[in-house]
Amino acid sequence: MAGNRINRINEEIQKELSSLFRGLKDPRVQGGMVTVTHVDTTTDLRYAKVFVSVLDKEQEKDVIKGLKSASGYLRRELGAALRLRYTPELQFTADDSIEQGAHILAMLRDPNVVKPANPANETIDSEEND
Repeated sequence: MAGNRINRINEEIQKELSSLFRGLKDPRVQGGMVTVTHVDTTTDLRYAKVFVSVLDKEQEKDVIKGLKSASGYLRRELGAALRLRYTPELQFTADDSIEQGAHILAMLRDPNVVKPANPANETIDSEEND
């Protein structure tokens, strides 16, 4: 039961932060396209680890610094929107899961890395099936 509540709170925090990011006036955050990919809140609701993905990886460190400097404002606005007993302290970290997924997909498509399961049927000729 408690895990389900935490999941709902995580989703609400993710939605609110996504909308709040658009209103930030920090040029470090406005410069890059920032997406909240996942939120992980502790069970006592004291801390929330916010995973963000930045479109331009060169700006990633600046965006994280900008978000950390705006964390007080974001926490206050989040507390007003969610009305929880405790508003979690926000900890921003870069999320590289999209890059990892693209790397794994590239490896799976590389015939030198992954051998076909049945070498006799490497390619299927669609003309034979007609």
